[in-house]
Amino acid sequence: LTPLLPHLDHRNRGMRTRLGCLSHKSDSYNDFTAILPDKPNRALKRLSTEEATRWADSFDVLLSHKYGLAAFRAFLKTEFSEENLEFWLACEDFKKTRSAAKLAAKAQRIFEEFIDVQAPREVNIDFQTRELTRRNVQEPSLSCFDQAQGKVHSLMEKDSYPRFLRSKIYTDLLSQTQRRLS
Repeated sequence: LTPLLPHLDHRNRGMRTRLGCLSHKSDSYNDFTAILPDKPNRALKRLSTEEATRWADSFDVLLSHKYGLAAFRAFLKTEFSEENLEFWLACEDFKKTRSAAKLAAKAQRIFEEFIDVQAPREVNIDFQTRELTRRNVQEPSLSCFDQAQGKVHSLMEKDSYPRFLRSKIYTDLLSQTQRRLS
């Protein structure tokens, strides 16, 4: 048994190294074309330093700006937590639903994708909010996800947003817009 231990230790060290590489996924974006929607080179040229700086004013300013949203989504992907933003966006889209027939189907899809226990992109909400949302979806209205969406918004605002503002993605993007001016 003892001759196997050094071999196991070597294998464990190799596994730790591989896992370490995966967990330290870089949040640097040297090529911003990956995060900017539609005609990325033109988009980056149109993004002003002032606009990108305004994203730090508030989380809602960031979410309301097309390129801010794209940069924040790219950042969340580096943290493997983009489901929060995707849920928030799905709720925003859901609130625009005008067809009663589509309302129930959309509500069920959002619930199954983000809220239900073991959902493929389950968001982190407390039991009471999950159960309230489950009941709301039984008789869906445009406000049936409001509490869950509010919790996820608050979580992103308090947790992910400050990290985004300190991230290499955001600081590199600001640097690129400033360099373009000089």
